[in-house]
Amino acid sequence: MENQISLDDFRTEWLEDVKAGNPSTVELGNRFARKLITQWLDLDESSDDIVYCDGSGDGGIDVACLHLGEVADDGTEEGDTWYLVQSKYGSAFAGSGTLLRESQKLVDTLDGKRTNLSSLAQGLLERLAEFKAGASERDKLTLVFATDAPLNDEQKQALEDIRAFGRSRLSTIFDVEAVSIATIYQRAVESSSAISRIRIPIKARLAPSDEGLLGGSVRLPDLYAFLKTYRAITGDLDQLYEKNVRRFLGARGKVNKAIQETLEKEPERFGLYNNGITLVVEDVKPLLEDDSFELVEPYIVNGCQTTRTIWNVLFKKLESGGTGTNPELEKWQARLDRSIVITKIVKVGFQGEDLLTKITRYTNSQNAVREKDFIALTSDFQSWARQMAEKHDIYLEIQRGGWDSQKAQQKQNRAARTFKEWVNAFDLLKVYGAGWLGEAGLAYGKNPPFLPNGATFKRIVDSETDHLFGLDDLYAAYLLQKESAAYKFGRGAEESRRQTKFLYYMTVIELLKSVMIDAHIERSSPNITQSLLKILQNDPARLALLDTAIQVIDEYLNPDSSDSIFSEPAYMSRYGGDLNAFLKWEQFGKSDDSSPKYRGILRDYQRTMKRKTGGQDSPFETILGTLK
Repeated sequence: MENQISLDDFRTEWLEDVKAGNPSTVELGNRFARKLITQWLDLDESSDDIVYCDGSGDGGIDVACLHLGEVADDGTEEGDTWYLVQSKYGSAFAGSGTLLRESQKLVDTLDGKRTNLSSLAQGLLERLAEFKAGASERDKLTLVFATDAPLNDEQKQALEDIRAFGRSRLSTIFDVEAVSIATIYQRAVESSSAISRIRIPIKARLAPSDEGLLGGSVRLPDLYAFLKTYRAITGDLDQLYEKNVRRFLGARGKVNKAIQETLEKEPERFGLYNNGITLVVEDVKPLLEDDSFELVEPYIVNGCQTTRTIWNVLFKKLESGGTGTNPELEKWQARLDRSIVITKIVKVGFQGEDLLTKITRYTNSQNAVREKDFIALTSDFQSWARQMAEKHDIYLEIQRGGWDSQKAQQKQNRAARTFKEWVNAFDLLKVYGAGWLGEAGLAYGKNPPFLPNGATFKRIVDSETDHLFGLDDLYAAYLLQKESAAYKFGRGAEESRRQTKFLYYMTVIELLKSVMIDAHIERSSPNITQSLLKILQNDPARLALLDTAIQVIDEYLNPDSSDSIFSEPAYMSRYGGDLNAFLKWEQFGKSDDSSPKYRGILRDYQRTMKRKTGGQDSPFETILGTLK
């Protein structure tokens, strides 16, 4: 962004829709938490996975959401995480005392010490009890404080105290994080001068080379100290991997198991067995202390699995408390003191995105990371954003929070380009996946498959096909999403449309494909895109297609219908009447075996579309005429 906006301007714009309509204090806190957490975790605000408990008897939980772990292609399993959010906006936050008091309240609730709970909180507590009972070491129960401003040093120390207290009462699955508007700003506005640059010291033995490269080694205790300081300053260790192609895959992968085993049994040989890590920094400066350097805006671009495994093992061994002696631990620590990790630190400068991309690509080339893993590091999304602006006058938001930043910039700089319409790129990938690929259940239920390196993301952008995903696909998905908004899908909508927007996208495309058959148009993804663009820009054809699709949805969700969703065999036999879970089933809607009632209604409407009324063309003929 050429004209950098300030955090204050971003904050004002970000809060605009939170404050709109003079909400009550409870609703204001609810809106604040919902927007902050959904942007932080990249969730859909209308998701039924978000539980709102704020109010009397909430047990210290304003908002809760469950993130289900994924299974990677190699069988690696990520843990599940419950995020329990305390919204501390405005006068609701009064410093460290608030953090300590509210965390005590929450831990008491989770530990069964509070009984005066609302029905919503009680229902959530029952789910959390089941979660705790079956949790593994990969699973997390994370208290999140959502605040207006970042925490200060005293408040960050309070988080450390809360973490220790919570783990003593609830086990090691408990964790605590803090997220603020500044967190979103920092992610949305790269290289901002309005937020202090992140400066972290690291003790290392490094030798300089050409092109801003330093190479050498870091003792594992010193690397752990660096990671610990980074988390204390930023409140978000994952931010360190923002430029990496993958996040931590968990402890069950073959490679990560080997790293963990070496750390636990032969830490002094870690440097012999491990390929090392690469950090990119805006700047690196030697400090007065021996072998110490200050890293400005550091990112780990190769070594995510290594460093997170180091973090997990050392945190477990060194931060478990106890005032007595442990001879075995002392022996292990003595061996750990002799351990190192090979380290490269590369200075890329203030605007070194191109160099950073190349470093990330090449340092990961020896790993099992395919070319498509790097799509987020290339210029594709930036190029699509420019094209969307130039051709359609639409702001394409690449990262949540970007639109708030853009609006603030438009107000600050009247000469800047002004957009009235915007859309989130990730949301469009899910629209495309649900519609074009028929993955309505997957799109409703999961995010990771649609992220870079996810299986569905690869299907969408796979260059081995004849169709390269591009601007027309994004624009067609945008138009479909925009048109569907008129039918008011999402939270607060009538029952048939509250949870079915992804099913609606799939239904529209399924109806369209039935017309394409008669038009003798091959039902390939590029042809679907071009056909949909023609229809959505022709009013009679657009209404014929979209209205028919909404009739399918309304009839299918009508409990009085003989072929309703509630009479689907798998709805009861597989999901016990849990509509939310059934709609997230990856096989949902795909075949007569998985969803015979839906497929039957769909075929009925594909036939009834051909019926004329009042001497006018049938919906089918209207659509067909537009395609031809």
